[in-house]
Amino acid sequence: MLKEKIMSDLKDAMKKRDEIKVRVLRLLNTAIKNFEVEKMKEAGDEDISQLVLKEIKKRQESIQAYKKAGRDDLAMEEENELKILQEYAPKMMTEEEIRNFVKQVIEKLQATQKDFGKVMKETMKALKGKAEGSVVSKIVKELLS
Repeated sequence: MLKEKIMSDLKDAMKKRDEIKVRVLRLLNTAIKNFEVEKMKEAGDEDISQLVLKEIKKRQESIQAYKKAGRDDLAMEEENELKILQEYAPKMMTEEEIRNFVKQVIEKLQATQKDFGKVMKETMKALKGKAEGSVVSKIVKELLS
């Protein structure tokens, strides 16, 4: 289970005195505990994967903001954290796999250009945690036009 892997890796990182990894894994562990308290249930692998993806998105946004502000030192720190988080992220689909899936959804719904919302809703429901919304959106627009 992903939760045990995170705890095990946290212990290893503490022994190795890997400060960045310890900080990231503690943050992730806290996010898991907060989720469990909020939902009053044990976090499963899918829940943890969603939390990891949320943390990855935060890092990506921070990196962009820091680079715009000319703070490469902070951007580099965020990138290091991002690399650690990506070890625990679910495997994402390639653009080609997404494109093939979207084609099937369009055929199934017999969608036209006006049905962008329907196609996005159907696709994102099926690909939750496996594809980024921005990539899916770009492909859907491309295929519907």
